[in-house]
Amino acid sequence: MKDNRFTKLFDEADVAFDGLYSNELKALKGLSKEAINAIIPGTDGLQVYQSLIDAVEKASGENLSQAQLISNIKGLGDKAIKIAKKIPYFAALL
Repeated sequence: MKDNRFTKLFDEADVAFDGLYSNELKALKGLSKEAINAIIPGTDGLQVYQSLIDAVEKASGENLSQAQLISNIKGLGDKAIKIAKKIPYFAALL
């Protein structure tokens, strides 16, 4: 079967979900829009949330070290840290 343009995206998503931080990624994706807005009121909360998810997906897919992932999360700023702290694994490290 010929690969279409979505095949690579689906493969990358599978790797991220099966990777090193798959449980944390699932927990992050389980946060509701209301929960995000409660943590970060304002218009950019969901954008920060998506950036955080992207960072964890990348770390999971590339098997980045815990220190690298935490550094990347900190690099996203205080709002991303607030969201990440809602996940027990990240709360213990941030």
